[in-house]
Amino acid sequence: QVQLVESGGDLVQPGGSLRLSCAASRSSFSFYMISWYRQAPGKQREFVASITRGGNTNYVESVKGRFTISRDNAKLTAWLQMNSLKLEDTAVYYCKAELGSIESWGQGTQVTVSS
Repeated sequence: QVQLVESGGDLVQPGGSLRLSCAASRSSFSFYMISWYRQAPGKQREFVASITRGGNTNYVESVKGRFTISRDNAKLTAWLQMNSLKLEDTAVYYCKAELGSIESWGQGTQVTVSS
């Protein structure tokens, strides 16, 4: 089972950008679908974006055109590039690796959008 570590969260002003990283522990990372989720205070965890092993991507409507998910299997890393950040993007962001019934989650990284 792959282990994941997220990084890159920070405090940023509205309209700013951040790039989150999700680093994996095993080369089997390349077989997993990678997703980003987020959880705001008092809210349920929600899907943000995903990328398949083949590079197909999917996004929640609220981030389309602003966020980009990508991966480099050789580097065992996935990223979430977040542009034009809004106050409502404030949340803890989690990376998930999924392969069939196997799931692994990272510990999360805090993104705070505030003026």
